[in-house]
Amino acid sequence: MTQTADQSAQAQLPERLVALLTGLLDVKVEPGELSPDTTFESLGMDSLSLMELVVAAEEEFGIVLPEDTLDLSPSSTLADAARTFEHAA
Repeated sequence: MTQTADQSAQAQLPERLVALLTGLLDVKVEPGELSPDTTFESLGMDSLSLMELVVAAEEEFGIVLPEDTLDLSPSSTLADAARTFEHAA
């Protein structure tokens, strides 16, 4: 992947989602190391951590995610989460 492609991939992740992960949920990774293909599992997040992320995202974005649209699992990617939150906003 080229430098431009790296920057483009990172730009696809909403800054507020990255901020939730690195700040509020205290995921130990530099924001520049996150990409749309990063899985929650690779960040050490489990099902409980994902529920914390959903609650934090609902509060941060002022949304309520319908139960039937919430299919995040530890193997889900950050791009999956971004799409889920984007469609609910």
